[in-house]
Amino acid sequence: MNEAGQHKVMVVTGTRAEFGLLKPVMHAIHAHPALELYVVAAGSHLVQPAVTFREVKAEFAIADSIPMQTAGKVGRLHDVEALGKGIARFGRSYEMNQPDMVVVLGDRIEAFAAASAASVGGCLLAHIHGGDRAEGVADEAMRHAITKLAHVHFPATNSSAKRIVKMGEQASQVFVVGSPAIDGIDAINPLGDGAYTELGSPDVVVLMHPIGREDEQEEAAMRTVLDAVSDRRVLVLHPNLDPGRRGIMNAIESAPIDVQVRAGMPRDQFVGLLKRVGSEGGALVGNSSAGLIEAAAIGCPSVDIGDRQAGRERCDGWTAHANESAESIRSALKIVCDPGTACSSHPYGDGNSGPMIARHIAEVLGTADASRLLRKRCAY
Repeated sequence: MNEAGQHKVMVVTGTRAEFGLLKPVMHAIHAHPALELYVVAAGSHLVQPAVTFREVKAEFAIADSIPMQTAGKVGRLHDVEALGKGIARFGRSYEMNQPDMVVVLGDRIEAFAAASAASVGGCLLAHIHGGDRAEGVADEAMRHAITKLAHVHFPATNSSAKRIVKMGEQASQVFVVGSPAIDGIDAINPLGDGAYTELGSPDVVVLMHPIGREDEQEEAAMRTVLDAVSDRRVLVLHPNLDPGRRGIMNAIESAPIDVQVRAGMPRDQFVGLLKRVGSEGGALVGNSSAGLIEAAAIGCPSVDIGDRQAGRERCDGWTAHANESAESIRSALKIVCDPGTACSSHPYGDGNSGPMIARHIAEVLGTADASRLLRKRCAY
């Protein structure tokens, strides 16, 4: 607690995509009178040229920065090295900043490093988007491992909350809040003509992340995706830093078709792009969770490729699944529903996650026995 009697809440962000989800949570914590926000930028944000670090710094004061990955070193064993480096560095950050609670989201190695250090170091830990099912590289295992390290849980859906309780977590500390990915999404306008034209007026946005295979396998999969959309106007976004990234980048850099390529874009621009693409009869194609969460919430059809999002909840009718064959992808593009109306029963909430999370954090930290939560006990 600071001198003003506010509880110090440290929010950890490690990637551009996850920062977009955490922004409404950070703003809500900053606005809450009982809480003081501490932002830590870690991991992928700091890989040179560190463009996304500058995005975080432009919006929030940064309490600490924690480098983990090294530019050019991509692979599962390199991730192990980065994880160990991150755990040690987070421990020093907690000692320096003395947070009353640490908040992480999802299943990345940055979140796992922060969670591990918090658990061993005796810091209360809150976890957003726990309980989800998604295979990814090591996503499923790390997400559930973070759940077991956490003391307070903010799942996005009722199904995820039930999984957390089945894992032995105290039901009284599980708060269903929806996904912060939906927060503020209605206020973002579709891209205007100028920005849309500058991006090549795409009717397909491709966002494929690696799933931990060898580079050659990831490259072959990405080439198939590009072949499947070769008759369309295509914008390709770079993949994340998971093992296999180099293969996907090889396919992008040697694409036989004329595609627009962007390393990434700020969340508001990405959402505005999806709104415009959806209104133009296009779709998001790939294996990002954005196809199942944000796209469905704003009325942009999507094609979910492969097993990276296997088990994740979705809006029926707005997402078509495809295997990694060009024929399957083309068929899925044909059957996704017509654009114009967002999913009427979105499983990820109503866009009020940030304020709900801030309120629950303040309530938990305001109880006289909040420190007792550090003594975890399996609920069955």
